[in-house]
Amino acid sequence: MKNFIVDHSLKELTEHRTVVLPIACYETTINQNINGYIPLHWHDEFQFVLVVKGAAIFQINEEKMTVREGEGLFINSGRLHMAKDNNDSGCIYICLNISPSFMLSQELYTTFINPYIQATNIPYLRLDPKEIWAANILDSIRQINLLIKQHPPYYEIDISVHLTLVWKNLIINGVQLEYEQTEMVKSHRMKQMLNWIHLHYDEKILLDDIARSGQLSRSECCRYFKRTLNKTPLNYVTEYRIRKSLILLQQSDSNVTGVAFQVGFNSTSYFIDKFRKLINMTPLAYKKYKNNRSIVK
Repeated sequence: MKNFIVDHSLKELTEHRTVVLPIACYETTINQNINGYIPLHWHDEFQFVLVVKGAAIFQINEEKMTVREGEGLFINSGRLHMAKDNNDSGCIYICLNISPSFMLSQELYTTFINPYIQATNIPYLRLDPKEIWAANILDSIRQINLLIKQHPPYYEIDISVHLTLVWKNLIINGVQLEYEQTEMVKSHRMKQMLNWIHLHYDEKILLDDIARSGQLSRSECCRYFKRTLNKTPLNYVTEYRIRKSLILLQQSDSNVTGVAFQVGFNSTSYFIDKFRKLINMTPLAYKKYKNNRSIVK
C-alpha cells in the first residue's frame, strides 16, 4: 500500500477486509508511501507486522523501536503508531490487520480479547523469532499471507484456525494486564488535540487553541507533543500542512501559491522554505517530479 486515508482524529479509514473476511493482509514498502514513511495513525483493528526485508523504526504511542528482517510486532487496537525505513534499507513488511471481534468466537471475546484491548500496559508486543510463542505467530502471518494470495479450497477456515493459534500464542506469553486510568486519559487527550489540528489546519492556529482542545495548559500541551512526537505542537501543524500539500501539488491545475494558502500558510515563501526542509526539494520541483513519473507510467 502506497497511501491510506485517515480521518481528523488520525483514525485510518482503509477498509481492512477481504470480500468475505474482516481482515486485510498486504505487503508495504515504506519508502513508496506518498510521504516517504507511514504517518502517525490508529485503527480499531489489531495489527500484526512481519518485516521481510530491511529494517523499520516503529513508534507506538511514545515508544520507538527498530524491527529487523524476520522480526515482528503486535500493535494493539486504538494505539497511535507510525513507521519509517531504517537507514534506507528498502524495508518491506507484511501487515495483517484483523477486527478484534474476528479473532475468536463471540462467546470467548469478553474473556480473552477485550481485557487485552483495555489493558494500558500492552500498546504493543515485540515478536522475536527466538521466542517460541512469537515464532509461531510470525509463521501464521506468513501462512495467512499465502492463503489470501492463493485462495485454496476452504482457505477462509484455514485463516480462522491460524488466527485462533495466533491469539493463543500471544496470551500464553504471560503478560500481566494492567489498567491505568491516567494512561487512558493521556491517549484520549492526545487524540483530541490531533483531531482539532486536522479539522482546523487550513486556518490560523495558535498554541492556546491546541492546548484548549486537549483541556491542557500550554506547557502541558507541549510536553504531550514532545513525549509522543518529539516536536512542538506548532511544528507538527507545519508538517501536517505540508503533508496535505503533497496530494494537492499532484493535481494538474494546481499552483504553488494556491496550494500554500489552501493548506493554511499565509506566505508562499515560508511554505517553500518549510517544504524544502521537510521534503528536500521545492514544491514546484516536487510537482514536476510527480507529473513526470505519472507520464512515464
